[in-house]
Amino acid sequence: MAQRPRVSRRTVLTGAAGVTAATILRWPASAAEFSYKYGSVLPLTHPMVARMAEAAPLIKEATGGQFEYAVYPSSALGGDTAMLAQTISGALQMYSLSGDILAPRNAAAGIASVGFAWPGYGANWEAMDGDLGKWYVALAAKQGLHVFPKAFDHGFRNITTRGKQINTPDDLRGLKLRLPVAPTLIALFKSLGAAPTALNFGEVYSALQTGIVEGQENPLQLIDEAKFYEVQKYIAMTGHSWAPLHTCFNMAAWNKLPPKVQDVVSDYVEKAAVKERQDWQDNLSVVTKHLKDSGMIFNTPEIEPFRVAARKGGFFTDIKAKMGDEAWTLLEKYAGKLV
Repeated sequence: MAQRPRVSRRTVLTGAAGVTAATILRWPASAAEFSYKYGSVLPLTHPMVARMAEAAPLIKEATGGQFEYAVYPSSALGGDTAMLAQTISGALQMYSLSGDILAPRNAAAGIASVGFAWPGYGANWEAMDGDLGKWYVALAAKQGLHVFPKAFDHGFRNITTRGKQINTPDDLRGLKLRLPVAPTLIALFKSLGAAPTALNFGEVYSALQTGIVEGQENPLQLIDEAKFYEVQKYIAMTGHSWAPLHTCFNMAAWNKLPPKVQDVVSDYVEKAAVKERQDWQDNLSVVTKHLKDSGMIFNTPEIEPFRVAARKGGFFTDIKAKMGDEAWTLLEKYAGKLV
């Protein structure tokens, strides 16, 4: 097996090099007035979690020790559905939120990740830094979540399989494909004829290993971090869905913080998001090489046949109806006409 790439500079910056997946990062010195927990299903080496871990001691220092948070990566506090419920209830104060995970509570939350909406980077960031992002922040607030406007990158999602390459939509028919508990993605692959199985991220490796599912889809960074190359052979670079992530607070926990502390936290989280976007791009070539060196075979299908098949399967029409005209109009303002 190919040697794994060295720990990224982001992980080194957090002082977390060499830690185990279940590590909890704390910065004890003196007790803070506000001591919160930040949870994520993602590993410490994911650029978002690494940047949030890097920011934690800086925020504590900048608030004069008034505010601190401990980082709980790798599903240490549960899967996405559990942590989202905890954050909304207030049992967890901070969480790395994906709109797709919020979508079961409000379908329109998955608007940014509509399948085949974005051909690549560009218009997606204009949307999330513009009117679509503002709309999403307001929607999350109605669910009891304070979401910071600047999104972190979670990359474009691609399909991995064990037994066959995915070159055309027909290759997906009947494929037992793991998906997150995300209605928009599930609807996309149903329209393409696949057989989706919804599982939280922490369950995916074993499901692939035992054959409960034949494939899965995720950004390259996560495919590498989760070592799916040990149980999958092929990567189809479909780029079918883009996933922004947001650091969010339970609304009541956020409102407890004094305005000056809120300003400091907002400033550092926004800066972390901007840095993380570049981290993601810097790391793509490293991750791609490692996956290839680990034996994975890449192919890049023509995307238009997938988009046409999804349209014929009623995907765009159905999703527009579920998400509503307001969200859909904002999406098409940046992505172009989809229906």
